[in-house]
Amino acid sequence: MDTDAQLPERDLSPTPDQGPEQRSRSARFLTPPAGLGRRPVALLGCCLAFLFLLSSFVIQPFLIPSSSMENTLHIGDRVLVNKLAYRFGGTPRRGDVVVFDGTGSFVHSNTGDNPVTALVRGAGAALGLARPADTDYVKRVIGVGGDHVTCCDKRGRIKVNGKAVSEGYLHPGDAPSSVDFDIVVPEGKLWVMGDHRARSSDSRDHLGDPGGGTVPVDEVIGRADWISWPFDRWTALHTPDAFDAIPAPAGPHG
Repeated sequence: MDTDAQLPERDLSPTPDQGPEQRSRSARFLTPPAGLGRRPVALLGCCLAFLFLLSSFVIQPFLIPSSSMENTLHIGDRVLVNKLAYRFGGTPRRGDVVVFDGTGSFVHSNTGDNPVTALVRGAGAALGLARPADTDYVKRVIGVGGDHVTCCDKRGRIKVNGKAVSEGYLHPGDAPSSVDFDIVVPEGKLWVMGDHRARSSDSRDHLGDPGGGTVPVDEVIGRADWISWPFDRWTALHTPDAFDAIPAPAGPHG
């Protein structure tokens, strides 16, 4: 009788079957937690999304691209633009430093960027990492709706509503203006100029354009309230008292 035929079939595997429960415990012990490698990326994405939303609705970093606002603002400065400054009934005041979209007032043609380039550039500008769009400007408000702004008086000063303005913020050596002008700012518009008058392309350069060089208040992105970078230039930007004595406009026709 062949006794070997009566023996149970042997398990030829080198190790015994651990069973489903044992395999589950081993898998949990040996396998890293699911998604561990993706957590830093997800966290970074959330941080960038938060910063983008913050810059879109509350405070936006803005890279200063030119010397038109020296010595108040230098090339390469990052200013923090307060987007809530005029959102709840407030309006720009004389002396405020504002960032605005010049489309339709200072710029009359499209930059021609393709959608992908525009998206990347817009995201970088929103975080203060790239130059702002070519249509964005930073200037100081000199006249608001109804103001009669003229230049220049016998001492070479700008006058607003008949009152001369002592502009202590001007770049050293600059005259208030090398261009004579006489304008009544329409309601809902602003007359804006750079602090470095010799290097600034501002309302004076658009006198012959529709709007006479003025900028719609609705196109103001926000008020520049702080210099945040570089660290040795960290400071708040205050509205100067140069306009405190300016009288109210005489009327809609100046």
